[in-house]
Amino acid sequence: MKLLLFTFVGAHLLALNSGKAIYRNDNSQRTFEEIREEIARYGDVAKAIIDLAVYGKAQNRSYERLALLVDTVGSRLSGSKSLEKAIQIMYQNLKEDGLENVHLEPVKIPHWERGEESAVMLEPRMQKMAILGLGSSIGTPPEGITAEVLVVTSFDELQRRAPEARGKIVVYNQPYANYSTTVKYRTQGAVEAAKVGALASLIRSVASFSIYSPHTGIQEYQDGVPQIPTACITVEDAEMMSRMVSRGNRIVIQLKMGAKNYPDVDSFNTVAEIIGSKYPEQVVLVSGHLDSWDVGQGAMDDGGGAFISWEALSLIQDLGLRPKRTLRLVLWTAEEQGGVGALQYYQLHKANISNYSLVMESDAGTFLPSGLQFTGSDKARAIMKEVMRLLQPINVTQVFGAGEGTDINFWIQAGVPGASLLDDLYKYFSFHHSHGDTMTAMDPKQMNVAAAVWAVVSYVVADMEEMLPRS
Repeated sequence: MKLLLFTFVGAHLLALNSGKAIYRNDNSQRTFEEIREEIARYGDVAKAIIDLAVYGKAQNRSYERLALLVDTVGSRLSGSKSLEKAIQIMYQNLKEDGLENVHLEPVKIPHWERGEESAVMLEPRMQKMAILGLGSSIGTPPEGITAEVLVVTSFDELQRRAPEARGKIVVYNQPYANYSTTVKYRTQGAVEAAKVGALASLIRSVASFSIYSPHTGIQEYQDGVPQIPTACITVEDAEMMSRMVSRGNRIVIQLKMGAKNYPDVDSFNTVAEIIGSKYPEQVVLVSGHLDSWDVGQGAMDDGGGAFISWEALSLIQDLGLRPKRTLRLVLWTAEEQGGVGALQYYQLHKANISNYSLVMESDAGTFLPSGLQFTGSDKARAIMKEVMRLLQPINVTQVFGAGEGTDINFWIQAGVPGASLLDDLYKYFSFHHSHGDTMTAMDPKQMNVAAAVWAVVSYVVADMEEMLPRS
């Protein structure tokens, strides 16, 4: 396909309006209309990628690859042998796939193990409760903690009832609004309970839907605040205890947790590339994280995102395409602990930040995509809208705000344009960090569409003559 090619030295960003220059120097200038026309010429390539991913010989490939990995190694908790086995398997897979510059970049990551855990309601009746300890939580003494419960629905209520909390187990029955609003109870619940003298905290799982399924995740202690054991309970048990105390019942729980924190261990971010033909030093990064929690299979979070990122490069390679810029796949490690591997990658590579055109992360499910979330300048957003028009054959053309991801936020905050895949978040947070995160939650046809979106966007942005403009 013949494309418009221009060379620019000392480019300056101008207003991005049709007929107005976006780049200009003494020798040439480009209008937005010219850029629009350049992108439109990728229609045949986009259709070839879509046909291969959705209808052709590559259909279901990302699903089948993912199933083989998670069925082989299971969940992949930071610091675990299963995570390191998965990393080594993926290293070999990427080499065998014929990708370039396949290598492992060493990082140090946390090592926490949950051990045996249980919670039993002793009063007003006996009931064993399903729980999942939260990442980095300490354990209880061997005999456990037996104490009366204080049920609250918010941090504000906890503060109002602070004198009642001392010596008790605080149970949070916070209503679910959305993940970003509600997750603060999981991350900060133990600290806020400890500040008012609680012995432990149990948090209603941060989930959009529940069939008696606890959901785990990371929690954060705070310097100068006592560390207390903390776990998530089911939505059903949190609501039940709230009803009980509203009737005047006294609730007593025995909590046992064998959780332990160990010194950081060695691990790796996994990297592979298709090296750019014209600007190999410039990068479009596609990514997902390889680690997971220690429940389920980590198929949805984030096996799907990692494998459609690999699939994007495979599709492009299968079609014999080589973009002008380097397409770099990164499979992050220890994302669930707060983007630990990604932070170390950023610190290692940020000296070359001016060469990153776009950073992409899929970490919110690979169900049927509704579009792309994007963070960048108005000029870059206008370009991305044109790129997404190429996906009209599969009806995924929308560009939303707030492109983000734990692993790419370091780059976005430094001004690099960032994109993430948007799909059914209600479904995602029904399975998120639970025993239900298995291949049964995945749909091969939906993964095909997600992979097609990921491949078209990454290839076109990597092959356009200019990098995406920044503010």
